[in-house]
Amino acid sequence: MKKGFIIAGNWKMNKTVKEAVEFVNWLENNIEFNDMVEVLIFPPFVSLYELSKIVKNVKIGSQNMYFEENGAFTGEISPVMLKGIVDYVLIGHSERRNIFNESNELLNKKLKSAISHGFKTVFCVGEKLEERESGNTEKVIKEQIIKGFEGIDKKDIENVVIAYEPVWAIGTGKTATPQQAQEVHEFIRELLVSYFDLNGENYILYGGSVKPENSNDLLSMKDIDGALIGGASLKTRSFSDIIHNSYKILNP
Repeated sequence: MKKGFIIAGNWKMNKTVKEAVEFVNWLENNIEFNDMVEVLIFPPFVSLYELSKIVKNVKIGSQNMYFEENGAFTGEISPVMLKGIVDYVLIGHSERRNIFNESNELLNKKLKSAISHGFKTVFCVGEKLEERESGNTEKVIKEQIIKGFEGIDKKDIENVVIAYEPVWAIGTGKTATPQQAQEVHEFIRELLVSYFDLNGENYILYGGSVKPENSNDLLSMKDIDGALIGGASLKTRSFSDIIHNSYKILNP
C-alpha cells in the first residue's frame, strides 16, 4: 500500500510573477486536493513572496539556496530570506550540478543549512548518459548521497526527500523505463537503510520527462513515491492530469 505521493513541479527559469500567480490561482481553484498527495511547486525566486500570500493547499519551494545567512555573495539568496515564504528547498538539481558546477561538498553545506533553518528539502541525485552506459549508475548515486549527507544527523536524513533524476532523461524527451527507474529507486532505498541505518521510509521521487502519458506506469512502481516534473509542470492541464493520475493509483 502506497503511503502517498509528492507531486512536485520545477519551473526552472520560466514564468513571470503575473503568470505564476495566475497558474497557482488556477491550481487552487481547480484541483480536488487530497491528504495523500502533496502538491509542490518550485517557482523562480521573484515569484515566491507573491505566491506565499495566496497559496492554501499548494506547497511552494525555492529552486536553490546559499548556505550562508548573509554577506558579500552577490546574486545569492540566503535561508534567512526564505524563512516564512517557502516550505521546501530544492538542492542539487542536475542543472545546478552540471551547468553551475556545484560540487558534492557545496551541496552538503547547502543541505545542512536548509535543515538547520527548518526547511523541508528535496535532494537530487542522478547519473549522466556516459555514466549509465559505462555501468556506473549506482557508484555515482552512492557517492552523491554519501557525500551529500555527510555529517547530517540520522533523524534529519529521515526527513529528506530524494529525487532521482537521470540526467540523460531531463528535457530530452527520453524517460527511464518504469523498470529502470524502479531499480535505481530500490537501490537508493536500500543504501539509506544499509549505510545510514534508516527505516527506508524516505520519499523518493522520479524526475526525468514525466508527463501524463507515462506517469501512471512510473508512479505504480513500488519504490517511486512521486515525481519531480519539469516541462509538464508549466501547463495547468498536464500538471493537473499527473496529480489526478496519482489519485487513481492510491484509490483504484
